Amino acid sequence: MTTRIEATRLVPGRGAPVEDAVVVLEGPTILYAGAAAAAPTTREAEVVVVDTVLPGLWDCHTHLFGTHETTPSHVVAEPIALRAARATQDLAVALRTGFTSVREAGGMGVHLAHAVAEGTIPGPRIYAAGAALSITGGHTDLHDLPLAWVRDLAGWEPSIRVCDGVDDVVRAVREQLRAGAEVIKICASGGVISERNDPDHQQFTRAELERIVEVAGMADRAVMAHCHGTSAMLAAVEAGVRTIEHGTAIDAEVAAAMIERDVLLVPTRMIAVELLERSSGMSPAMSAKLAAVSLGAATAISNAHAQGVRMALGTDVLLSGTDRPAAWGNQGRELELMAGLGLTPLEVIEAATANGPDTLGGRAPRSGQLLAGYDADVLAIRGDPTAAIAVLADPTNITHVWQGGRLVHTGASPTGPASAHATE
Repeated sequence: MTTRIEATRLVPGRGAPVEDAVVVLEGPTILYAGAAAAAPTTREAEVVVVDTVLPGLWDCHTHLFGTHETTPSHVVAEPIALRAARATQDLAVALRTGFTSVREAGGMGVHLAHAVAEGTIPGPRIYAAGAALSITGGHTDLHDLPLAWVRDLAGWEPSIRVCDGVDDVVRAVREQLRAGAEVIKICASGGVISERNDPDHQQFTRAELERIVEVAGMADRAVMAHCHGTSAMLAAVEAGVRTIEHGTAIDAEVAAAMIERDVLLVPTRMIAVELLERSSGMSPAMSAKLAAVSLGAATAISNAHAQGVRMALGTDVLLSGTDRPAAWGNQGRELELMAGLGLTPLEVIEAATANGPDTLGGRAPRSGQLLAGYDADVLAIRGDPTAAIAVLADPTNITHVWQGGRLVHTGASPTGPASAHATE
């Protein structure tokens, strides 16, 4: 099937917008994207007239937990089938809000990716990590459960794997690869939503970090590193990770190291902002840590952007139900929060589209840009997001979402259904 999208403007994901543009989708692939004057003739194509066309959005830091609570041990207190059912709704709403691809940083994504790929459930393409790797007592260890239980949980709970020492981290990486991980996630520093560790402290040793990156690289997988403190960030960057997640204490030295190695930053501002606004379910210790890591984080990340660090959009969504903080379906808020860090609208769009695949390193799909030969994951909206990013952040402005060339969502316009007709 051929679809011809005629747009007032085309935002390619990377590069300057094009006025009076056409995008032609041929099955799952983009055949043409550019000025209408140079567009190929398309007979018997479905023609769709839109305001702005751009690539489908990427959320590069998500969690498919299917939970309503921020308490870590609550994740394993409910049946996995119940949580998976909730997560299918999370995926559906994310797709309707324009996110056609997600990178999952620990959760059920390694399993749900198959259901999306085979068409059983609607949702973004999922590039999952399997379990987030943590040291004993680290960020994703469940500190209020006996350690023996936590180790046993790794046998069936896809989000948990505690590992210590070079041999054990090698084994843990291989386990995630066996489960189908497309990226490896590590907790290189302590975190907020965990009880007894300090976000400023480095966790894995240099030797452990290097072996994790080495073994992942042998399978052509990139490594994403949860980091808050500078020592953890430097160690992770020097070990060869592809991305730094959160980066709340990033400084000029870390930024320079990231620029030298083309390591991307995924700031995940939404979770911090929303949990500070509504911290229900968090323990006093977690709330205190969140306040501490958030203090000055926006300035530090803004400075890193000004220095030249490349960024990709990530939200750290983890809860089911759009009425909750850091919940699936509300990811558009991250666009405005990134603009608040000093990024221009075009820079925000690039972070949310073209830079997304780059977070996967050598396994990056041909996605995130409107270019011939790329995946036909395409979004159409009312308004001009290059003038005001809030237009793109508001899901009510979304008129069409195509995934793999198939129209998977249409939104009603103020005057009725979105315009579409077929040529003779």
